[in-house]
This record gives sequence, C-alpha cells and structure tokens, in this order.
Amino acid sequence: MLKCLVEDPDDSSLQWSNPAQQTLYFGEKRALRDNRIQLERSTPNELTISISNVVLSDEGEYTCSIFTMPVRTAKALVTVLGIPQKPQISGYEMPIREEEMARLTCRSSGSKPAAKLRWKKGIKDLKDEGTDVMEDSNGKTFTVTSRVEFHVTKEDNDMEVTCTVDHESLQNTERSVTQKLQVYYKPTAKIEPNPQYPREGEKLRLQCEGQGNPVPQEFLWEKEGSDTPLQMNSESVLVFPFLNKSDSGTYVCTATSSMGSVIAKYNLDVNDLSQLPTPHIHSTPAPPPGPSQPITHLSMTTASSFTPAAVQDASPVPSSPGTYHAVIGGVVAVIVFLLLILLIFLGHYLIRHKGTYLTHEAKGSDDAPDADTAIINAEGGQASSDDKKEYFI
Repeated sequence: MLKCLVEDPDDSSLQWSNPAQQTLYFGEKRALRDNRIQLERSTPNELTISISNVVLSDEGEYTCSIFTMPVRTAKALVTVLGIPQKPQISGYEMPIREEEMARLTCRSSGSKPAAKLRWKKGIKDLKDEGTDVMEDSNGKTFTVTSRVEFHVTKEDNDMEVTCTVDHESLQNTERSVTQKLQVYYKPTAKIEPNPQYPREGEKLRLQCEGQGNPVPQEFLWEKEGSDTPLQMNSESVLVFPFLNKSDSGTYVCTATSSMGSVIAKYNLDVNDLSQLPTPHIHSTPAPPPGPSQPITHLSMTTASSFTPAAVQDASPVPSSPGTYHAVIGGVVAVIVFLLLILLIFLGHYLIRHKGTYLTHEAKGSDDAPDADTAIINAEGGQASSDDKKEYFI
C-alpha cells in the first residue's frame, strides 16, 4: 500500500511512478497496464494505490509527484523479502557403518536477506562445520549452504537428522527437511531354550536369536569337544527330539552377518535328582535330594567374537516329592513309638497288681441250722480244711 498526501494541491493532480520511472497512476487514471496495481483512493489531497502478489522486481524507490511550480516530490523505498526455498540434504550414502563419519550438507536458495540454517539429531542440536552464502544469479537473493560431521554409533540407527531454515519472511512457520540414518553395526546373539526347564526324554529346541543391522543370516551350531559341526545354514534352531544324558555339554551358536560374527553359548546338563547340579557361579550346596527322578540342568551365556563374555548359569531348582514322603514317614514312626510305650506301661502295671485271697469255709458249715453252730463247726474243722484260692490277672 502506497499513500501520498499533500496539504496544498493547488488544483494539481497527484502521480505515482515506479522505480523505472514509469507512471502508475495520474490522479484517477491508470497509466500502466498491470492488474496487480489498484487504485485505493484519489482526492485532491491524497492518492493511494496497492500492489498485490509482490515480486522481487517490485523492490525499489517509488515516487509521488504533484505538478506545481516548482514540482514537488516524495519518495518511498519498498523492500521485498525473498522467501527461502525448502532446504535439501545431500551427501548421505546409506547405509553408514558403525564408527564411520557421517557428512551431510544442507542447502536453501532464494532467501533475501540470507537465511540461517540449523541442525538437529533427534532432539539434540548439532553444531555445523561451516556456512557458505552465495548470491543468486538474479542479484537479489542468496543461497545458503551448511555442513555437519559426526561419528555414528548403533544408537544412531533410524535416527532422524533435521535441517531447518530460519528467516524473517517465514514468521511463525517453519521449513525443514529430515534425513533418517541407517547404520550397520555388529550383531549380537543369545540362546533361548524351549521349554525353559526341559526334562530327560522331552523335546528341546534351542533358538539362537541374532540381532543387528543387517540381521544375521547364517548360523553355525557346534558342541564343545566335538570336531564335527552339528548344523550350518540359515536355520537358527537346534532341535533335540528326545533329550538324554548323552546330550549334556556346552553348545555354541555362531551368528554371522556382513558386519561380523558373534558367539552365544549354552550349557546343558542332564542329571538325576539324586545328583543335583551345583551352580557355576554360587557355591551354595543344593538341598537334600528326594527320590531318584531325571531332571535337566540348564545354563546359558552369550559372548561376542570380538569381546569374550562370562558364562551365566540358569539352572532350575527342582522340587522333589521325597520331602513330603519323609514327613509322612516320620509322623507314622512317632505314632508307632508312642503305642509301644503305652503297651509297656500297661503290662508293667498289670504285673505289679497281680494277688490272691483266701476263703475260710469249713466243711459242714453249709448244714448248720444257724450262724453260731456254723462257726463252732468251722473252728473244729479249720485245721483239716483245704484252703480255697482264687487268682486274677
């Protein structure tokens, strides 16, 4: 919007002209055929025009004139901001190997004045290695270039690097571009048994789980102490159809990708319950064994072919029914012991209380007419009478 005001028009018309000294409006009359330029207000004291869809060529000094004697003029300087284009990232070669240097370049053209570029990796700011500003061929706008360098790790895999352009013409909007990183890193592996606690005679599957970028595609199964590999192909599972004691030992899985190899170890011990395994790390003795029952002792470790790892024991603690049998046997023994003691005391008591008693009955006393006669008869025959004894137990 260009507004020209005058206090004393002196019956003269006002005129607007562009930086090329082309007349735009003379009073109410259009002088230049440009539909972007419209008359907003025309009076003897004011001439106001507007320019829509402004371009860089509209920038410059506009002149308002009133043709009096002498001619009076006023100038207005119009500055047009160059809106920067969406930035572009170059220099990325996918994938990047772990510990290699990533070098990225961000470029944005068409800004006026020159824009500023900033970097982020994830949510962290990245400091650039330098910024270049070059004038575009039109002589009005600029191209800005920024570069960053950083070492990548496996944590940078799938990380997003963002370049954002800041410019006053964008106001509250933001223009940015994002590049997702792909990082190749060394594989890792671990062995998982299925079932977790197998027993002798059961089927056992050992799964060698390999991780990395790229994911391991080749698996070599071996048993320590054996010269012949058990299995070597893309299959990561080792199967024991019928587990027995001869399968005891340490099994080694070597997982290989283009970034190298990694070793995972698994210790398998098949024992009876009467010979419970002692953990490899702890020296705490195992609980007393119960009735003989086969059980499998499992332990697992992982180790990298680049960095040795310690073996970890994953032995299960068996639960034996022998403990319950021992408790029941003890209770029965106590009851039998108490019954024996009771019988001994009873026999001892009966022996101590065994006795006899005499009855003084004289022969013929049964025929006496009265008690006095029976007594007299009894005294006479007492000496010759047989004693009657009764025993009881």
